[in-house]
Amino acid sequence: MQPTVPELEILKCLWHQQPRTAREIHDEIKQQFDWTYSSTRKTLQRMGEKEFVLIETLGHKKIYRAQLDKMTTLAHFAQDFAKRVFEIDGPLPVALFADSRLIDDSEIADLEKLLKTLEEQKQ
Repeated sequence: MQPTVPELEILKCLWHQQPRTAREIHDEIKQQFDWTYSSTRKTLQRMGEKEFVLIETLGHKKIYRAQLDKMTTLAHFAQDFAKRVFEIDGPLPVALFADSRLIDDSEIADLEKLLKTLEEQKQ
């Protein structure tokens, strides 16, 4: 199961810095989705049920950590997008991701391996 667009944005928040509270996540994404705080909390609850995030209780607060691996998730999204939108059946060039604010230079090689593995699995 692949995360929805809002779920992916929450995961990106967590991949940048974790753990985070629901309030910290909400403050970062609220303008993007025009959500209420309760919408963010409900989405986080569903993501916990899907095992996309780990929910821990710290005192009276719940804190969240990404449970999905960043590189695997991004590789699946990139491959799916390339196939559905651009009808690309071959491997994706990792140069596409060179200027990403989400992926650093040390992760590019990992992404390239994952994309090749996903391509081989399709065949």
